[in-house]
Amino acid sequence: MLSFPHDISRRLTPGHPNWPGDAPFEVRPGARMAGGDSVNTGVLHTSTHTGTHVDAPWHYDDAGERLGEVPLSVYLGRCRVLTVGGPVVEAGVLDALPAPLPPRLLLHTGQPAHWAVFPENFVALSPAFVQEAARRGVRLLGTDAPSVDPLTSKTLDAHHTCRAAGVFILEGLTLGGVPDGEYDLVCLPLPLTDTDGAPARAVLLPAGSVPDALRVEQNS
Repeated sequence: MLSFPHDISRRLTPGHPNWPGDAPFEVRPGARMAGGDSVNTGVLHTSTHTGTHVDAPWHYDDAGERLGEVPLSVYLGRCRVLTVGGPVVEAGVLDALPAPLPPRLLLHTGQPAHWAVFPENFVALSPAFVQEAARRGVRLLGTDAPSVDPLTSKTLDAHHTCRAAGVFILEGLTLGGVPDGEYDLVCLPLPLTDTDGAPARAVLLPAGSVPDALRVEQNS
C-alpha cells in the first residue's frame, strides 16, 4: 500500500547526473552563518532538464510554446500508471486498457530511483504509441526514463509526434513500487516563463483528490 502523498520526483543529490553535455547539477555555497552572514544560502546551477522535469514544446520546436504558455492544469488531475517494457514502447501495450484513458499516462519502465551515472540505455516511445495514447485522450505522457526518445536520437521522433498530437511531456519520474492503476497527479514545474522546460516536484494522490475544476478533461 502506498502512503499519500507519494513523491515520484527524483532527489537532487550532489553529483546527480544530467544529460550528456548539459550543465551539471550543483548547489554552490552562498552566504554562510559560520562565516559571519545572517543566513545560509546556496547558488543553484543546473540544466532546465535536471531530474524530474517537464519539456515545453519550445524545447524541440522553435514554433512551440514556452513553459509560461503551457497551462498548469496539464499537470494536475487524473492519471494512470502503466508498467511497460522496451526497448521501445509500441501501441499494442494499450490494447488491454479501456478505450478512453485518463488525460495523463505515466509509464513505469523500471528505471531506478537514483542514477549513479546517467543511463545510456532506457525505454523509449514509438510514434505509433504516442499517436494511440493521444487518440485515447492522453494529454500528458510521463516516463521514469530521462527522455521519450533514445539517447542517440537526432530526429526526436517521439517528441515531434507528441507536438503534432497535442501531448505534453514529463520525464525522469521515479515509479518503483507504485502499483499500476489510477491516481491523481500533482506536478508543479518551477514557474520559469520564457524557457524550454523546468525541474518539477511530482506527487501522486488517491484518485479523486484533485477537484474536477482543475482537471484537463477528456478530449479538451
